[in-house]
Amino acid sequence: MKKVIKKTVYLFVMLSFVIIIEGCSEDSNDTQDMFNNQKDIVNLDENTTISDEDAAALLFMIEEEKLARDTYEFLDKTWGLNQFANIKRSEQTHMDAIENLLKQHKLSYTILPEGVFSNQELQNHYDNFVIDGAKSVVEALKIGATIEDLDIKDLENYVSLTENNTLINVYQSLICGSRNHLRSFIHGLDLNGGTYTPQFITQNTFDAILSGSQEQCN
Repeated sequence: MKKVIKKTVYLFVMLSFVIIIEGCSEDSNDTQDMFNNQKDIVNLDENTTISDEDAAALLFMIEEEKLARDTYEFLDKTWGLNQFANIKRSEQTHMDAIENLLKQHKLSYTILPEGVFSNQELQNHYDNFVIDGAKSVVEALKIGATIEDLDIKDLENYVSLTENNTLINVYQSLICGSRNHLRSFIHGLDLNGGTYTPQFITQNTFDAILSGSQEQCN
């Protein structure tokens, strides 16, 4: 009886290991930005303070990451492309990382329903993105590139404005993820005969991102 139990436990452990490996490798092309910021955040001093400017940045960024997640959710349902299916899950991890910081610093926030934003500029972006993204696969992929372009610009701006090392580390991880996402969307555009010109980051920065390889963002 003991041998049967041991064999069953062994098979269960091996099956769980296989499932974990398959789950990690399934999205390897588009979600190389998975990172473990929770480790750093949990170890923060409970008495750590945060400036009003940093608090405002976090509240904005959780909605901007939500903009990406919600838009990709819509575009995934519309077109069923791997880029949107994979990257929308990655955007949820981005939201989780920022949410952990909000909780750590006891900042009040609300995550509104899908497609709804408290920031009017982000709301306008979403409304336009879902209209334009429904027109064609090329337009949808351009929107993905636009979102990552915007995300990189805003995150780099917040990195330059803060002296909080924990926030800088998280922002840098998010930027790394957005670089990977941008490469993925541009690759999709190449395959579908589309092109994209950067609107927010510089052409030199854009070219440097595309010339680089997929990154492990930790």
